[in-house]
Amino acid sequence: MAAITASMVGELRAKTDAPMMECKKALTEAEGNMEKAEELLRIKLGNKAGKASGRITAEGVVTAFVDGEGSSVRGGMIEINCETDFVTKNDSFLALANAAAMLVAKNNPADIAALGALPYEQDGFGPTLEDVRKGLIGKIGENMSFRRFKHFAGNGKLASYLHGTRIGVMVEFEGDDTSAKDVAMHIAAMKPVAIQASDVPADLIEKERAVAAGKAEEDRKTAEAEGKKPQPADIVAKRIEGGVQKYLKEVSLHNQPFVKNDKQTVEQMLKAANTSIKGFTLYVVGEGIEKKVDDFAAEVAAQVAAAKAAA
Repeated sequence: MAAITASMVGELRAKTDAPMMECKKALTEAEGNMEKAEELLRIKLGNKAGKASGRITAEGVVTAFVDGEGSSVRGGMIEINCETDFVTKNDSFLALANAAAMLVAKNNPADIAALGALPYEQDGFGPTLEDVRKGLIGKIGENMSFRRFKHFAGNGKLASYLHGTRIGVMVEFEGDDTSAKDVAMHIAAMKPVAIQASDVPADLIEKERAVAAGKAEEDRKTAEAEGKKPQPADIVAKRIEGGVQKYLKEVSLHNQPFVKNDKQTVEQMLKAANTSIKGFTLYVVGEGIEKKVDDFAAEVAAQVAAAKAAA
């Protein structure tokens, strides 16, 4: 049985807004598995346990760069992580992040290693982007890393939107520039997972179906405990499927109420503007990262020592 620490309970509470004791019970039942514990809370508490699921633990920034126009337009978006929020306001760190997005757009590197090998100099460090990263680790005294990036080209025009430095969106589109920018802002706020319901990944649908089924089972047990007759199986099946369909509407861009006018859907707004969305990418800083607290100080110390040794 995994030890359930106060920090684990606090992290789950920050993600779900569920009561502390419920978080501890869920973690105990899930044997310390954070994702499984969150799913258990959603089954027991419904959507109340998911309202803060967008909160994240790791620090860092998202930057974007768009170069060119028309058929020759290309873009880049990247997430760079660091240890503390303080560093996300450091001018040297921000310069590195912005340069990395530009290099992604202009060079289309194959992976993180290829990105790091590109020529770049800053703050007296170089001659590659990776050399600058290592140099800034030593200068600032904090670990930082390129986590993920995406190159954009050949799928229409591009519109980017950054909500502060923590959320970034790149939209590939045809049509009106202003409408596309509005859609990018909408995506940052509403966080859809696909353009249409039919594009939602099957694993997400099955996970939502499992949550709905679990909630139905909890309701059945409650009804039996209270001496009430449980709902017939066909009604339960319809409830589960209804929950899945509701989820699909909530997470598909076209079906979401447009944030600037909730009396029309995004699809209706785009049709009126004669604009079509070919694709979109949404980055939220730290999304999906479980912060490793215990060994992070040692990791940073090792990175700093390596950077000094290489100097």
